[in-house]
Amino acid sequence: MPDPSEITASLGRLDELTRRLRVACPWDREQDERSIVPHTVEEAYELADAANSGDDAKLLDELGDVLFQVHFLSLLLEERGAGDLAAVAEHCRHKLIRRHPHVFGDVEVAGASEVLRNWDEIKAGEAGREPGIFGEVPENLPALLYARKMQRRAASAGLIERAPDAAGPEARSETFEAIGDRLFAVVDEARRLRVDPELALRAASRRFRDRLQPVQGDS
Repeated sequence: MPDPSEITASLGRLDELTRRLRVACPWDREQDERSIVPHTVEEAYELADAANSGDDAKLLDELGDVLFQVHFLSLLLEERGAGDLAAVAEHCRHKLIRRHPHVFGDVEVAGASEVLRNWDEIKAGEAGREPGIFGEVPENLPALLYARKMQRRAASAGLIERAPDAAGPEARSETFEAIGDRLFAVVDEARRLRVDPELALRAASRRFRDRLQPVQGDS
């Protein structure tokens, strides 16, 4: 296990570097959250690619890029007196404690699917959240992520079947490849029929949402 003091010191040095870039670099001085977030999203996709590649060196590199984005965006909050990196970390810590009552409380769960259900229920009850099972699902998510989030919310609410708990690594790998092949085949079918698969899936997700929202309102 790494020395906690080394972690703290390294994070402190990155914070110092971020502050220096904000002052000394013309490009960094010009940025705000709207201009920097596209880079944050890009870095998140590069991180996902590294995680799927099995290349630990690449994963370490991409994690650093995402970590810098967190430091930079936290500094922008600090500059307008809306928070800082410490506030971000504390907010995250309290949220994780609150959403893991099976670890930090006396709630019992039978498996990962119940953890997700409890997570969604706790999140829905937090102050300032938009009402409804589909509240705060970002409309600008890529269609696949949008559909997945819609389905997960509906499953947590008991409106569709919940996913079973994860199988072993070998089964997950086989399923990963099989699902990828099926999605690839659907995209190929869309190409041949001259249908944009991104728009088609997004439209299907919205129809799914519209069908279930009256159900939710009646409950």
